[in-house]
Amino acid sequence: MAEENADSLDDWFKQNIVQLNQLTEIVRGDLGDIERRTIEALITADVHNRDTLETLKSYEIESVNDFMWVQVLRYYWDEDSDVCLVKQINATLDYGYEFMGAASRLVITPLTDRCWITITNALHIKLGANPAGPAGTGKTESTKDLAKGVGI
Repeated sequence: MAEENADSLDDWFKQNIVQLNQLTEIVRGDLGDIERRTIEALITADVHNRDTLETLKSYEIESVNDFMWVQVLRYYWDEDSDVCLVKQINATLDYGYEFMGAASRLVITPLTDRCWITITNALHIKLGANPAGPAGTGKTESTKDLAKGVGI
């Protein structure tokens, strides 16, 4: 990133590890079903975030315009319109604020990320998306997990 933020990814990565360790301790404790599912979903998301941060660090990105950064599903707060925006590549979507319940989250793979890029950019230009492939490969689950990520 920029010179003034040269250690920002390292700092963010360290914070992510601390939070993962804290969540791991919590999930090992005595929790109810809903609490356990919620913590497990947070751990799943944070493990993907950790892997994403490792990738970003390895590519030594220097700007928020680098492709490795813009391909990641990101959230921004727009103070002018007082809404949360979800961005990925060229797509900007309004966060939907719909509560999906304490549902489990999909383990996000590089293929899932590529699927999400296609879907978010299709939605951005007011089109739909129809993932295709053999049965049982995760098309529906990937789409549902993206819906959780954008709150719709």
